[in-house]
Amino acid sequence: MTDRPPNPRFSRRDGPPRGKPRPVGLRRDGARDGDGPVILYGWHTVTAALANPQRKFRKLWLTENAARRLAEEHIDTRIAPEIVRPSEIDRRLGPDAVHQGLLAEADPLETPRIDTLPQHGIVLVLDQITDPHNVGAILRSAAAFAVQAIVTTARHSPEATGVLAKSASGALELVPLVLVQNLARALTELNERGFLTVGLDSEGDDDLAAVELRQPLALVLGAEGKGLRQLTRQTCATVARLDMPGEIKSLNVSNAAALALYIGASRLDLMGRR
Repeated sequence: MTDRPPNPRFSRRDGPPRGKPRPVGLRRDGARDGDGPVILYGWHTVTAALANPQRKFRKLWLTENAARRLAEEHIDTRIAPEIVRPSEIDRRLGPDAVHQGLLAEADPLETPRIDTLPQHGIVLVLDQITDPHNVGAILRSAAAFAVQAIVTTARHSPEATGVLAKSASGALELVPLVLVQNLARALTELNERGFLTVGLDSEGDDDLAAVELRQPLALVLGAEGKGLRQLTRQTCATVARLDMPGEIKSLNVSNAAALALYIGASRLDLMGRR
């Protein structure tokens, strides 16, 4: 991920550049189609999906080298793959996609409801973070810190496919995504279920490291540039900042998520637990 200019509320990236194809499964109004296929490519992304019994595959394209490597590592493809040249996958994905000879179409994973989330550990809540690279990187950190789920809106968030799935590097199969229609109502439900909801913002009253944290914990991150929306801030039990000793006081949102998760997991004595 490239460095971004510093900004007190992170630096904004609002999705794919103009002129690029829309993500599969996303209508122009931002709502989910629901029945579109998920596009998965790259070694870690596809092999993690193959290892997930909940993931249902529609099609699988492999180069000869990728098929040979899967066989050598005794990875079951689960469906009969189509062996193609690398240029065929390039044609389907575009020349910039690093696919490593693997491309799959699969059904979306089921999304759990908030009332089914475990009442321990940490969940992340994303307030209109639209860049799929950032969300994918957040998913990787979430998997590393054993986050119970990521809560995000059905609108104004990237589809769990393509670039996001590749950036997540397999974490999409490990961390459930909870899609909600209204984030403020979802936060209210988390509050009512006993979660400590902590919004992260450069204008927070206290340093996150000094806040008295408890389980279950929900860390809420806002979009780069805009930060937390006003209603989101008001619905959180508290709003905290991330204090840093260097000259640059802001972080890319995915880096901020990783730092907040480290602080949260350390304070809650979750490090090293399985």
